[in-house]
Amino acid sequence: MTIPAPVCDPWLVEHLACPADRRRLRLDGDSLTCAEAHRYPIVDGVPVMLPEGQSPTMAGTEHSLRRAHGESVDPRRPDLYLESLGISADEKSGVVELAGRGGPIDPVVAYLVAATNGLMYRHLVGALKRYPIPSLPLPAGEGRLLLDVGCSWGRWSLAAHARGYEVVGVDPSLGAVMAARRVARQLGAPNRYVVGDARCLPFVPELFDVAYSYSVVQHFSRPDAAAAVGELGRVLKPGGLAKVQMATRYGLRCLYHQARRGFRDGEGFEVRYWSVGELSRLFGALVGETRFEVDGFFGIGLQASDESLMTPLLRRALHASEILKSVSRSIPALGRVADSVFAMAINSPSTRSRGASL
Repeated sequence: MTIPAPVCDPWLVEHLACPADRRRLRLDGDSLTCAEAHRYPIVDGVPVMLPEGQSPTMAGTEHSLRRAHGESVDPRRPDLYLESLGISADEKSGVVELAGRGGPIDPVVAYLVAATNGLMYRHLVGALKRYPIPSLPLPAGEGRLLLDVGCSWGRWSLAAHARGYEVVGVDPSLGAVMAARRVARQLGAPNRYVVGDARCLPFVPELFDVAYSYSVVQHFSRPDAAAAVGELGRVLKPGGLAKVQMATRYGLRCLYHQARRGFRDGEGFEVRYWSVGELSRLFGALVGETRFEVDGFFGIGLQASDESLMTPLLRRALHASEILKSVSRSIPALGRVADSVFAMAINSPSTRSRGASL
């Protein structure tokens, strides 16, 4: 007798919580429900934990929810969840074409890579030969549990697995999460993925040892960023680490982009720029004691592991960034003009209680 596979990973059923009221969930057919009757569909084993009626932080989120309820299905390749990817109609057609050709690179990733690292990899669309998986800037995981917030197609989730972490990725795009799961399976990584919102993470409290996020929270409005950072504090164990990349107000390239838009604050999915002092107050109040590490100069997301994928101009920027990062370790003041930094906060429940009114 063949035993049917579970509708949802039992580990997720045990550790997920209702994002609307934080209550525990139970499996009810092909959905998860809480005592208040909030219902979250499970799509091909992936829980879609998006509360109804919440304003999205990125394009395509509302389509993730509609698709999870069996609506708004793109008939060309339903298995790729095109409607929830937040890409243009021409790009969706390109994904379908690539999928028809086959090949070692997931067709969704072949297009989502264009938005990886601040649009620097547009030249790789349709020409990607390997997955650009960076080196995770964290100590060896040794089996500790890491949450990748805003995981998209799983780039940093795969990097975390390579460093020895047990990984859960969360992202509001159903199509991106499904791509992440496909790539993880292709590469033999047992990562778990959930569709969810960083502002109301669908997990029980004090679950994770580490929360990592790259090029995500910097796109949020300031109230949404505060909500997301507060959620990191809630789901981290006491003493757990939140490591979050943010764009800085005084980085040279960041100043250029701010000047181009008249130094107004961002709108929609535009990047918001923060001073180190503002970030220190934000993370200090909502997570705990915070320090900073330079991520890079002359742009956001320049990774040494991606050098072979870069144009000659990007390689020069990378080399200059790496030199300045090295110098900044001896001259910390240089970090004030870095374009990208990591805020690294140690979770302290007592600190969160004092900062709840931020």
